[in-house]
Amino acid sequence: MEALYMQCAEVLSLAQSMKDDLAALLDPDTGIAPRFRQLCRDQIEELENVASFESVSEEKELLRLEENTWALLQAVMPARKTEPPTFEYAQDLLQQNPYTPTATIAQAILNASPVLTELIVVREWLQDTAPPPMQPEATTGYWKFTKHNIMQGLRTGAGARHGLVKEMDPDAVNRGDGRSLAADDSSYEKGLVQALHGYVRAGRLEDAIELCQRAHQPWRAASIRGSLLFYWKGIVNEGSQDEMDDNDVDSWTGNPNRRLWKSACSRAALNTALADYERVLYAALAPAPQTSLILKSACRTWEDHLWAQISIMCEEKQTMEMSRLGGSFWEGGMSAVDKGARSVSRETMEEEEEEWEEEVRGALNGLKSVHVEEGPPADHPFHFSQLNIIQDKIGFLLEVFAEGLQNQSLQNTTYEYAPMCRFFAHLCLFLKLIDVTVPPDAVVVILEAYLQVLEAAGQRELIAMYAGALGENAVSRYALFLVSLELSADLSERRLALTRAKEQGLDVDSVAAVTAEMTMNKALELLPASRGPLPSTTALQPPAKDAEILLLRSIEWTTFSEATYDRALEQANHICRYFLATGRVQLAQQLLNMLPAELAAIGEPEEQATEHLHYRQFFSIWETLERIVECQALEVSDMNRDTRNAWLQDYKLLIDQGHEQIVKLLTSEWLVNDVENTAGDARRRALIRIRQIYIPELVIRLHSTLFISRFRFPDNLKLLLKLVNIVADSRYKLYEDFFSDSGARLDDYLGAVRRAILGGLSGGGSDPFHVILT
Repeated sequence: MEALYMQCAEVLSLAQSMKDDLAALLDPDTGIAPRFRQLCRDQIEELENVASFESVSEEKELLRLEENTWALLQAVMPARKTEPPTFEYAQDLLQQNPYTPTATIAQAILNASPVLTELIVVREWLQDTAPPPMQPEATTGYWKFTKHNIMQGLRTGAGARHGLVKEMDPDAVNRGDGRSLAADDSSYEKGLVQALHGYVRAGRLEDAIELCQRAHQPWRAASIRGSLLFYWKGIVNEGSQDEMDDNDVDSWTGNPNRRLWKSACSRAALNTALADYERVLYAALAPAPQTSLILKSACRTWEDHLWAQISIMCEEKQTMEMSRLGGSFWEGGMSAVDKGARSVSRETMEEEEEEWEEEVRGALNGLKSVHVEEGPPADHPFHFSQLNIIQDKIGFLLEVFAEGLQNQSLQNTTYEYAPMCRFFAHLCLFLKLIDVTVPPDAVVVILEAYLQVLEAAGQRELIAMYAGALGENAVSRYALFLVSLELSADLSERRLALTRAKEQGLDVDSVAAVTAEMTMNKALELLPASRGPLPSTTALQPPAKDAEILLLRSIEWTTFSEATYDRALEQANHICRYFLATGRVQLAQQLLNMLPAELAAIGEPEEQATEHLHYRQFFSIWETLERIVECQALEVSDMNRDTRNAWLQDYKLLIDQGHEQIVKLLTSEWLVNDVENTAGDARRRALIRIRQIYIPELVIRLHSTLFISRFRFPDNLKLLLKLVNIVADSRYKLYEDFFSDSGARLDDYLGAVRRAILGGLSGGGSDPFHVILT
């Protein structure tokens, strides 16, 4: 079943490639509906080889219904999408020639009624999709067991066996004397007639006639052949007399006395003396309202009921129109010719047609709740769909299905849910391709449901194709799918997903930007807000959570293309802001390492560009401080003079570099220019929080580094005390960053300064500032 998703997508892709060729889309053999139908047929054949489990049986039944529905669409949609041909009205034909054959008149009636034309098409569809008739057992003669008994009685002089017929003519069992055929012949007769009914139900009259011949019952063949309309080319107004040969003039087909034949069939169907199966056969040959109960008594499935109802309506429409018209020699003899055909206006014809259409609509609506003996019930989704397709209410059908999806009356846990979503999604796309108006909101709901089915089935590579059909919602919907991948897709898979979007005509840059934003927002919803007590920068950091990794990797979507670098810059600042505000320095540092170098060259918008450069400035300092710690750890007691001198040189260089970088940061407006103003939007508050975390940290770390190294580099003590002046300088407002978190960081720094001053006095003297002055 999983392969069916890909196969349907391939058909859809083919359809999209010929979207401007309506004839190709509606081709009866290679069009879209026949291709979907064939997919269902192939799938059914595959399931035939699977052990007969209940679930497999249900799946096959559902595929059969879907196959039949695509066949119905192929049957009705071409006529709805093409202009009807020009035609002559039946009354005009009869006024010109009252001897016009009934087949020609019936065709004119059909041409004048679009509803009748479509009902005939639907009836042919029902016949094509009917189950194959059951074949009776082969026979070597006509009523051979009964004949054997009769001959035996004649030879012995004992007469016919009690209860058996005495004659062999077809009416022998219907004379009311209570006599019957031999049991084997009676059983065969019943099977034969039921098989003939099956052939009639399938529209295979020639096969039914051939079966009658093989069964040595030519009168039954004649009865069935009587249903054919009379046609005689020699007396119709088609072509010139010169174009006809002798065969055309002399030969005719069909039943010139069909009206009488139909009356006889109706009487036979209503004759309670006949066996039920005989009555059903006659009712099927000549459907009529008065014999409808007989015909419907043999209906087992919903399709049987639909076929019976449509057959009755089609036959009754023809009979009614023939009766209205009059003037036909073949229907009423010379008296009808003398009276002539009626002549009414086109407006009257249209009014009569509208009245009949209303009757048809009511009759079809009655099938919504008809009781069935076998197969899916009348309210099955596919039967409901077929009925609405027949009534040309496809828009209503789509709205009903979409409403069921929205109010969850269609549960996605049932085995029908995924196949129904698949069918309706492709139905929507098929209708759009052939330019049939569909309710846009319903289409969006249905395609969304199918996208969820594809996601649940793991069909990632197909999402872009169906998301692309959502129109204005295509980008956001495909982006939503990409967000759902979360951490399951690596970098190459994400790039491939964007490539698929491009192949389906989506704006890749928009998809990337929307996906990045959605992913970032999703991750931030899962993570705690960056507020509350300031985090520690010295404590051991726990491993990254999945949500943090998702937030980190959200930047990947906007770094594939230079066209989205501006979005990447803004997004990177947002993510970095969060990580730093929550004390996750390593993750923020990892983020910057993932960014393309070109982002640093972006100058607009200035606010975002400056913030990004400030982050890079900070991490350059952070790396220098880490290198100082690493360098300190390299000192060992047994260094020789050259090694120690080299180490001292590196150590001092790093300290001087760190000192220069930190002082530069402290004396510039890093991140915020008026830090004393704590009001503002969320971005400004986050930036102030970052300053409150890292300005004290950088000051204290630099202070500690200078203090520890004062014995090796005495000038560092002077730099340390000058740093105190910088922190206290009102121009830089650094003290504002120390007053957060109950002033704990200020206390730490003041304690460190006190120890530094005491350290300065350890060399002698009582003036704490002599270090600066010397």
